[in-house]
Amino acid sequence: MVDSVEATFEVLDARFDLVGGDARLQRISSDCRWAEGPVYFAAGRYFAWSDIPNDRMLRWDETSGTVGVFRYPAGYTNGHTVDAEGRLVSCEHGARRVTRTEHDGSVTVLADRWQGKRFNSPNDVVVRRDGSIWFSDPIYGINSDYEGFQADPEIDGCHVYRIDLTAGSCAPVSQDFQRPNGLAFSLDHDAIYITDSMVKHIRRFEVAADGSLTGGDVFAECTNGTFDGLRLDSRGRIWVSAGDGVHCYDPDGTLIGKILVPEVVSNLVFGGPKRNIMFMTATTSVYTIMTNVTGAPTVAGRAPAPS
Repeated sequence: MVDSVEATFEVLDARFDLVGGDARLQRISSDCRWAEGPVYFAAGRYFAWSDIPNDRMLRWDETSGTVGVFRYPAGYTNGHTVDAEGRLVSCEHGARRVTRTEHDGSVTVLADRWQGKRFNSPNDVVVRRDGSIWFSDPIYGINSDYEGFQADPEIDGCHVYRIDLTAGSCAPVSQDFQRPNGLAFSLDHDAIYITDSMVKHIRRFEVAADGSLTGGDVFAECTNGTFDGLRLDSRGRIWVSAGDGVHCYDPDGTLIGKILVPEVVSNLVFGGPKRNIMFMTATTSVYTIMTNVTGAPTVAGRAPAPS
């Protein structure tokens, strides 16, 4: 059943023009323990997400408004994305791996180790325009049995990795994070934004053609709770989850506004036929709001051509 609540916005700068969309939030689901990993499938017009502690994925059908179980058990999946062929790419806390669900429903393991050692608990994942897959690997899934299976880490540290499917390799692109979490590429895919939830900030790196990173300066610091998942809109603005909702940053690093949500938001994604519906996974619930901005083109959609 859909519940509607009046949306509350903090407009901190005239560049925050989301308010021209809906003035209400819709709660489309409210029976999760910790909702995460939002992903939208344009071809099927449905939205899916993880309910990590309950070890399941749920699905909301856009045409009927119904919610059902997408996958159970789900390997304690956390973050998801869609690749250029429309396939689901997932981070699994349970098996500590990154997988791809093929069109026939079979599951392909893309990476589960580095230098022979198991990952901590892959958390969030994005696909670059060259087809490489990037993911963060903090320790939340092995800290306890709540979001996975308690275990000692095999790798020294929490890193960000790049999977090169052509070469069949996986290696860290950065090893100086404390708890790397959400990731999002800039519109031209020549930069990447990565949250570090332990120190509550976003860093911005330049990405070379071979996937190597330079820079890494702090782009923004969280003003409420901590940053988690993030996405860009078609103007390059950065939308990031936080303790009081979703914060919006101009590409110059200015916090220009917030969508205030009744629960702590873990992640978000743009969806709908026009990519103008924001789906927010927020603790026990999923909220949506129709905006007057559109999400950035995805790899599966109109991704920028390689330079």
